[in-house]
Amino acid sequence: MKFAHFADCHLGAWRYPELQELNLQSFRKAIDTSIKERVEFVLIAGDIFDSAYPPIDILKESFSEFRKLKESNIPCFIIAGSHDYSASGKSFLDVLEKAGLCVNVHKAEERDGSIILLPTLHRNCAIYGYPGKKSSMEMPELLKIKLHDTPGFYKILMLHTSLSFAANDMMESINENTLPHADYYALGHLHIDKPYKNYVYAGPLFPNNFQELEELGHGKFYIVENSIPRKIPLIIKNIEPMSIEIKNTLLANQIILTELSKKNIEDKIVLLRLYGNIEKGKISNINFSEIEEYSKSKKCYALIKSTSQLFASESDITAEFDREVDNIQQIEEELVKSHINHNPSEFSHIIMQLMRALDVEKKEDENSEIFASRLMEEVNRIIKIQ
Repeated sequence: MKFAHFADCHLGAWRYPELQELNLQSFRKAIDTSIKERVEFVLIAGDIFDSAYPPIDILKESFSEFRKLKESNIPCFIIAGSHDYSASGKSFLDVLEKAGLCVNVHKAEERDGSIILLPTLHRNCAIYGYPGKKSSMEMPELLKIKLHDTPGFYKILMLHTSLSFAANDMMESINENTLPHADYYALGHLHIDKPYKNYVYAGPLFPNNFQELEELGHGKFYIVENSIPRKIPLIIKNIEPMSIEIKNTLLANQIILTELSKKNIEDKIVLLRLYGNIEKGKISNINFSEIEEYSKSKKCYALIKSTSQLFASESDITAEFDREVDNIQQIEEELVKSHINHNPSEFSHIIMQLMRALDVEKKEDENSEIFASRLMEEVNRIIKIQ
């Protein structure tokens, strides 16, 4: 028996068009590799899309890839994740299933206070699944699940949740020992590389933010053959991480361009992390347009920057208010960074990420319920990845 295990594709997540395309390329490569390896079926353990209602362009590209599996006679079994789950029960996962491109294996009955998961049978396999939900609402329910008995079948349990063996101290999680027995646990939700016995988190298929690009570098999935999982790296572009301390922002561009000139950045993703306490100048003195133009001239694939660890002094921020302010967002960021600098806490490093997440606007034709759901999912994701 040989099958592929994907999770956390998050198609449509990146705002950078270049990285959104890389995300799609990783998905294509995973599909093509699965077909080439002649797997019997593919499992996707949640978060195929980054929202229950992804953009049309993302749907077109992803449906084309699912069609490749169907034409290769490789069935695809899925569950919803916390991002593509919809409390209304309506999402584009239903469209995928109606089109005959995949099968949602979440089938359950409630009996005497228990949730009995019913199997989807494929050859000698019994595949069970339970979806991830917003704000970890699936966890109390998972404590009640049992598997409908299928003697003689190889049992696979697909879940999208946080299990204790892989969760950090800040995460809500459930102990894996409380789950019903299965021969393989196809897991999604945590973007980690930490298999444990037969519990495997397969994703992400592509890193989902700056920090994940720094730590993971690329995406991955697993091919499981005779119960042995084999990791398949999905290396599309090389990463060039750069971490530069800035004290004088008036000299920042010169410093950054000098460091960039020392690197071969052609066709690479440059991760530019600026850090330090600013002693002279303001963050707004840094001309990022000039840095981006230089990177393009060196044929850099994409320049992704982070200033979340760059702090301005209170005196500089006060001085900024003594004249007309053109960039309110910049001032807000400097105020927050100054506060963090003088009042550090264990959550300091995610405050700027949360501010940016809360600054998103409603999409065209997006109703308030969907917008609020998307906003809360992003906030929860930021908190949980720390």
